[in-house]
Amino acid sequence: MNVPRRSLATGDALVLEGVTRRFGALAAIDDVSIAVRAGERRAVIGANGAGKTTLFNCITGDFPPTSGRVRFFGDDVTDLPPYERIRAGLRRTYQSSLLFRDLSARDNLFLAVRGVSRGRYSFLRPGRRSATRAAADELLERVHLTRIAHQPVASLAHGQQRQLEIGMALAGAPRLILFDEPAAGLSPAERVELLHLFDALPAHIGFVLIEHDLEIALRVVERVSVLHNGRLLKEGSPAEIAGDAEVQAIYMGEGYAQRHAGEHRQ
Repeated sequence: MNVPRRSLATGDALVLEGVTRRFGALAAIDDVSIAVRAGERRAVIGANGAGKTTLFNCITGDFPPTSGRVRFFGDDVTDLPPYERIRAGLRRTYQSSLLFRDLSARDNLFLAVRGVSRGRYSFLRPGRRSATRAAADELLERVHLTRIAHQPVASLAHGQQRQLEIGMALAGAPRLILFDEPAAGLSPAERVELLHLFDALPAHIGFVLIEHDLEIALRVVERVSVLHNGRLLKEGSPAEIAGDAEVQAIYMGEGYAQRHAGEHRQ
């Protein structure tokens, strides 16, 4: 059952104004305008090639827009490098894991915390009781990985690596997190664990979720944006999107709304 959350903050966390990204003659995304409230949970869905990951790249600065503006909590960040957006509180996970596979889960989280801390350039080795180590241990507990804290990432199950990525995105003081297909490749049991982690996220941290698994996406968000051929096709609540005939025809297949409409109304 999808339970909408009320934002603890007011105003918009993220605003895209006519964002376009071209690669030569190809417009991967074209004139996309979206506003995400502070604390809001939003899904971006669409078929492969719809422009979802390119949209994320424009938001994070990995591939700045060809035209249009990106605003983060009121500040124009269109021309800022990715690390400046991270310092402002923007976080992201990727389709393919970007983890240090030879290091332990705890060390990965330690580096994530250290990377967004004021002392990140210090050559002094933190003590056992340092705030950085304590924060890493807190994140381990939050994403339910304490029992495998010292195992190398390469030995972890795929679902545990996804949990670790979420923990790393929570390092520091994130204000908005972009999740790029976090359920990809997960088993049914791992999907349940992922739902629990999303439900347990602090209410003041909003997120935007790219997800092909609509069983996940429509359960954990309150608004959905649908991309089609690089353009914004529809926006609405999970129930509205699940029941939209055009969206069904393009993405969901026949009978999806009939099977799930009652569930989304609960």
